[in-house]
Amino acid sequence: MAGWQAVAQVLTVVLVLAALHRPLGDYMAHVYTSPRDLRVERGFYRLIGADPASEQSWRSYVRSLLAFSLVGVLLVYLLQRVQTWLPYDLGMPAVGEHLAFNTAISFVTNTNWQSYSPDVTLGYAVQVLGLAVQNVVSAAVGMAVAVALVRGFARRRSGTIGSFWVDLTRGTVRILLPVAVLAAVVLIAGGVIQSWSGFTEVTTLAGGTQSIPGGPVASQEAVKLLGTNGGGFFNANSAHPFENPTAWTSLFQVVLMLAIPFSLPRTFGRMVGSAKQGYAVLAAMGVIFLVSLTLLTVVELRGAGTAPELAGAAMEGKEQRFGVAATTLFGSVSTLTSTGAVNGMHDSFTALGGLFPMLNMMLGEVAPGGVGSGLYGMLVLAVLTVFVGGLMVGRTPEYLGKKIGPRQITLASLFILVTPTLVLAGTALSFAVPAVRADVEATSIWNPGPHGFSEVLYAFTSAANNNGSAFAGLTANTPWFNTALGVAMLLGRFVPIVLVLALAGSLAAQDTVPSTAGTLPTHRPQFVGLLVGVTVVITALTYFPVLALGPLAEGL
Repeated sequence: MAGWQAVAQVLTVVLVLAALHRPLGDYMAHVYTSPRDLRVERGFYRLIGADPASEQSWRSYVRSLLAFSLVGVLLVYLLQRVQTWLPYDLGMPAVGEHLAFNTAISFVTNTNWQSYSPDVTLGYAVQVLGLAVQNVVSAAVGMAVAVALVRGFARRRSGTIGSFWVDLTRGTVRILLPVAVLAAVVLIAGGVIQSWSGFTEVTTLAGGTQSIPGGPVASQEAVKLLGTNGGGFFNANSAHPFENPTAWTSLFQVVLMLAIPFSLPRTFGRMVGSAKQGYAVLAAMGVIFLVSLTLLTVVELRGAGTAPELAGAAMEGKEQRFGVAATTLFGSVSTLTSTGAVNGMHDSFTALGGLFPMLNMMLGEVAPGGVGSGLYGMLVLAVLTVFVGGLMVGRTPEYLGKKIGPRQITLASLFILVTPTLVLAGTALSFAVPAVRADVEATSIWNPGPHGFSEVLYAFTSAANNNGSAFAGLTANTPWFNTALGVAMLLGRFVPIVLVLALAGSLAAQDTVPSTAGTLPTHRPQFVGLLVGVTVVITALTYFPVLALGPLAEGL
């Protein structure tokens, strides 16, 4: 029965995404190529002194993006530190400097890692003015970078890749905000709360009292999922009934996480003038997605181990309202995108089941990945794939008419190496430095052995990949983890972005070369298979040794 439930849920999601793919993808392509500006957009350009008709080189684009993000980090940090002076603080004290640093970077980098319980740490002002705003604009930044890279493939002999301020504004005003408003209305209709009521004292059935929190949840929930952010209003995230009341709202939230990432390949195909290229990228994403989801669901439904077998299923940490299949679907989508939201606890998956959320992130979150970041990650892998294909036939590799030379391969290789370096270095330092290890083992790890190691590995994997989910058995609100994970999130977001924009600039400056009989077709099933193979092999070679120390050791 559970198996058929899993199949029915996946088919429902696939059908909805199939219906959205073309219209949403075409609309986003129109948004980023339209010569017209809306009145509200023109007002914003005048306010910041930007000329929408003036495009930027990749270096100028980088400077604008980094400056905007730096201001965002400072503002979110400041809001937390002065929380007691703000309205709707709900009596919460100011957030400590290490935690405020971590949280500010977390939300600006689209990670939304939370080392705290938000409903008892942050008042409504910080939640709305700080976190919800960054949920929107950090997603718009990711989309802007993806579109800039697509322009690099589409343009010929160009010194510019667009305007960051125009891309940011259009992604926010024309895509994220309108869709988020509609999604919030649907969530409210489904029972997600939306209020400014603060805490309500109620009498329980046992005669005691309990404080029931309120808050503007639906508005933040909608953009948390649509923008693949993931930070919850409550500590339990989408396992909390105020954030996710019913089985159908849980399925709706899955669709929200996937809608834009799975539609962006259509946008890519439209902007480069070949819908087939977009379908090839989509097919590679889809294959990885379905294989990963199937394996996780099978492992969790089997429930290997004495206790799960006696209980009939591995229900520890699963949401009883939704069941195993709905939890594995949500968990797979959350980690295959960069969302990090949960409707169960990944830390309570079976030993081998917990391996798959980690692997999803280690793959680079490209199936379909975060809003924008999934597309540009997969396109970088496509560049590496055509290089491998070129080596096989002894030809200079080309992709979409652009030669892939030493500069492009160097940038793509550095892009691939950044995240594993951060993950492995962060995990190693947590155990190799004596003072740090002593603190970690005494205050953070409550599960000794391979599982405790997996919790630390998961934390750095989540941070460096800007995911935000966690093996929640780890206590991360310590000076070491707040600082180290903050640095991992910062570098894991912006170093790859700089490399992608440099790649976009180098591609845009090239002329296109005509296809010949020796050109590797990049829209056929053979290329899709090669692209999937390259993605998996890179991950396996990089992470297998460290996985053998954690989830594999625990599972076997």
